[in-house]
Amino acid sequence: MAKAYLEITLTIDGIDRAGVAGVYNLYKEPFLKTIKGALSKELLIHTDDIQVLHRFDSVENAQEYLMSNLFNHDVVTSLKPYLKGEPNIKIYSVA
Repeated sequence: MAKAYLEITLTIDGIDRAGVAGVYNLYKEPFLKTIKGALSKELLIHTDDIQVLHRFDSVENAQEYLMSNLFNHDVVTSLKPYLKGEPNIKIYSVA
C-alpha cells in the first residue's frame, strides 16, 4: 500500500509533449526496478502542464529518489530541453 506520492509538475510547450513522454518511457522501468520503495509511476497530461506521479512505500524513499543519480543525472538532464521554468515538486504522505 502506498504511503507517499511524489508529484512533479512540468510546464512545457504542447509541441514538446512527445519528447517528455519519451523521457518518461525511457526511465519508467529503471525507476521501478532500481529505486527503493518505488511502487508505480504515471504520466498525467493536461492542456496546461504535465505531471509525473510516483507512488512510494514511504516519504523517506520518495525523498531519497530526489537525491538519486537516476533522478538528478538522467531524468533531469533529459528533461531540461523541454522545460519552461522550474518544475513544481511535492511529496504527499498518505493518511
